[in-house]
Amino acid sequence: MMKPLVFDNRFIRELPGDRVTDNFTRQVSDCLWSAVQPTPVKQPTLLAYSAEVASMLGLSDADMHDPDMVQTLGGNGALQGMFTYATRYGGHQFGNWAGQLGDGRAIYLGELVHQQRRFELQLKGAGETPYSRRADGRAVLRSSLREFLCSEAMHHLGIPTTRALSLVTTGEPVVRDMFYDGNPEFEPGAIVCRVAPSFIRFGHFEILASREELPLLKRFIGFTIDRDYAEWWPGTGLLLDVDNPGQGMIEAWFAEVCARTAIMVAHWMRVGFVHGVMNTDNMSILGLTIDYGPYGWTDNFDPSWTPNTTDAQGRRYCYGRQPDIARWNLERLAEALATALPETNGLSQGLSHFDNVYFDALTTSLADKFGLDSWQAGDGELINDIFELMQRAEVDQTLFFTHLKQLDISRPQLSVLEDAFYTEEGLKDFGEDIQGWLQRYSQRVQQSTLSAEQREQRMSASNPVYVLRNYLAQEAIDLATQGDNSRLLTLLEVLRHPYTEQAGMEAFAKKRPDWARHKAGCSMLSCSS
Repeated sequence: MMKPLVFDNRFIRELPGDRVTDNFTRQVSDCLWSAVQPTPVKQPTLLAYSAEVASMLGLSDADMHDPDMVQTLGGNGALQGMFTYATRYGGHQFGNWAGQLGDGRAIYLGELVHQQRRFELQLKGAGETPYSRRADGRAVLRSSLREFLCSEAMHHLGIPTTRALSLVTTGEPVVRDMFYDGNPEFEPGAIVCRVAPSFIRFGHFEILASREELPLLKRFIGFTIDRDYAEWWPGTGLLLDVDNPGQGMIEAWFAEVCARTAIMVAHWMRVGFVHGVMNTDNMSILGLTIDYGPYGWTDNFDPSWTPNTTDAQGRRYCYGRQPDIARWNLERLAEALATALPETNGLSQGLSHFDNVYFDALTTSLADKFGLDSWQAGDGELINDIFELMQRAEVDQTLFFTHLKQLDISRPQLSVLEDAFYTEEGLKDFGEDIQGWLQRYSQRVQQSTLSAEQREQRMSASNPVYVLRNYLAQEAIDLATQGDNSRLLTLLEVLRHPYTEQAGMEAFAKKRPDWARHKAGCSMLSCSS
């Protein structure tokens, strides 16, 4: 029998809820959450779970397989102390204000407290809520498996992220038009249990500002600082009035949000991760990677690449634009916060802080990736030159760096990189230019104070051997759809140690195969899930 879990549901206890208790789609006002029950499913089955997240929550293997727990993770009931609800937020989607959005298929189970740490638990795909608009509130196996795997993969890459406790199939089909082309199909349904200290998004503040619910906006700002920044704000030396936070506190807090967002995006750029749908409602107030939809890793290096078919023409959310979009999103958050302040110069300083923190984080990560002792004048030109050549020659980003660390800088040879090229034409047409760059790079490394061993250690710690390439995720999806979770479990284990070469796992470190270049799910994906 499961041991009791401790829940302290501050969000619903301290913030106003929806006065309407019936579950139907509607515009909601003057509150931050609506009580709602998950929609029961036919046959919840535990497909996989993260043992590390379970342990973090105080759950054992036996707990995870307990029938009551499996039923709860499938949306069939709730454990003692849980309170199920969905939250209200808005957002800018693809640059345009979308109005009320909210948790359309995510339902909270409450705030679990374990070893003095607070975790919000959330079921994604658990049924309709007042914020579902025209959707069914469900999720399919392909998108749920991708979110489950990527949440854990990003954590082990050292990137701030929400986590995933479990992946449960529902035993019920869900209808989805994967490519929005008028050809809907039945797909197996699934639910992910997501875990984070907080799932509060920029959009939570935007909706209150847009509806001029300003007293509630200020109260919510104070609540967020008090609950989710409890380890940060006392160090500011500023006093916090939770119901009416002062201008100085709000400005300092916004600057901290900017810094955390900058660090997160710098990590994305370091490993070649593309979020794919950086709407303001998909931006975490804690600077965590949140909402894994049409994400991907750049295979062949290309700053203009986006994994999102919806973004194929505008490429608003492509790899190279992510830092600019993050700043744009912070500007929208600043606009929302400004409605609660008499003047806004301090918020402008927060945006400048984003610029500075991002530059420092990016240049530090680039120095580490290239095995340099520090960032120096001229390094930007050197690195930009190879990135341009990698794009033109169609070179795999991940393999380029894992091979570069093996370069003998006393006799740099192009042969060490040959496996990273996607085409023979790329090697033939640009090999000489890249060989010349390797000479320049070797000269720069020779000026470094690092030993050869230190250089390799630094590069190994910054450049992953294994990333969740889209084709690897799709292979796991194809097998799981047939009832085989072996590839899912193997990937989950391999991605726990992304910076270490693992015997027998060489297949997961290879570049994208030719068959996956344009295959559905292996190159670009839609938002459909």
